[in-house]
Amino acid sequence: MTMMRMVVALAAAVLMALPARAAVEIEEVTSPGGIRAWLVEEPSIPFVALELRFRGGASLDAEGKRGAINLMTALLEEGADEMDAQAFAAARDAMAASFAFDVGDDSLSVSARFLTETRDEAVELLRAALVAPRFDADAIERVRAQVISNIRSSAKDPNHIAGRTFDSLAFGAHPYGTGRNGTEDSVAALTRDDLVAAHGRVLARDRVYVSAVGDIDAETLGAVIDRLLADLPETGAPMPERVTVALEPGVTVVDYDSPQSVVVFGHAGIDRHDPDFFPAYVLNHILGGGGFGSRLMEELREKRGLTYGVASYLVPMDLAATYQGSFASANDKVAEGVALVRDEWAKLAAEGVTAEELEAAKTYLTGAFPLRFDGNAPIARILVGMQMDGLPTSYVETRNAKVEAVTLEDVARVAARILRPEALHFVAVGRPERLATPAN
Repeated sequence: MTMMRMVVALAAAVLMALPARAAVEIEEVTSPGGIRAWLVEEPSIPFVALELRFRGGASLDAEGKRGAINLMTALLEEGADEMDAQAFAAARDAMAASFAFDVGDDSLSVSARFLTETRDEAVELLRAALVAPRFDADAIERVRAQVISNIRSSAKDPNHIAGRTFDSLAFGAHPYGTGRNGTEDSVAALTRDDLVAAHGRVLARDRVYVSAVGDIDAETLGAVIDRLLADLPETGAPMPERVTVALEPGVTVVDYDSPQSVVVFGHAGIDRHDPDFFPAYVLNHILGGGGFGSRLMEELREKRGLTYGVASYLVPMDLAATYQGSFASANDKVAEGVALVRDEWAKLAAEGVTAEELEAAKTYLTGAFPLRFDGNAPIARILVGMQMDGLPTSYVETRNAKVEAVTLEDVARVAARILRPEALHFVAVGRPERLATPAN
């Protein structure tokens, strides 16, 4: 699984791990210009965390321009308006502000942190980065070289190779099936005009989600939002279509000279909005999401020492959902590991879980491993993620009750529905011994 897909899986887990009652009061705000946001006002510290999320992300690359949105995003802090990259950085640092720009398969995120006393100046600087990036030739070439270096490095990483191979098999020509960074050739061919076009495709008001936490009130936030975003295009590029997970059952081996193999496995998953998602989440915790307490870790590591770690994860993206897992093992042990994964997948699908396993999972998910609202920035990230997932503000109060409501019958029913051992596809990067597609 690629790093960004891992981030998606972890983000889903984070949202599912919110405490039953977070010590926050979420206010829904609409700016004078009609842009909606969520606010947690906390005036005790003169500091604000602001999160912007633009739906679509790198999946909105124009045809033949793969990697353009990724490169464009990396250039947003490399000069704006009258300031070149050095002047921009100096202005940001002088006011002790921080901006971070990142892009994934489904969204482009902007994280801003600034002090109350320099709020207006920080907002003006961030506005310039969003609305009037310079895309200077020297900055383009410098950042392009960094991106190409990353592409070359990733091409030698067995974990990246395994994830990219899995994605290609699962999603084909859809944007999910190719790397958001692009290829050496596609990135080398990008022009400044391509980057300007990429900017307009994703940074638009019709797809933005906003949250703020800290020393700011609703009226001020509304004015800040309009100042930041009013001059962006009203609409961006059309969203890609949903894609069917096209994995066939079996095994794909990618030759890689190493004493061990990296294995990524999975099949189609479950949508975040599916009524069965909570039982599926609890189920996955027991199967492979619960660390050392999971069945996969018990069978592959604890009993047989085949791997240092194995995990499974639900990956509900905007346009498709997969159920994946991964492990690494010595080449002569990979085949045994693959067989055990299939066996555990089949066993849970057929038999469900025990009452003890379910109770332990609930206890862990509702108490021992909640995400604590322990800072402005984490809260702001969570709130904007909740908005993108279509969750109500009350979710922070109702989440644990939904976990507690999951029954043994729910888990058994959902396990039989979503766990399909006969559909699993395994991608192994290395030189695994005796690994082949089983006979049907």
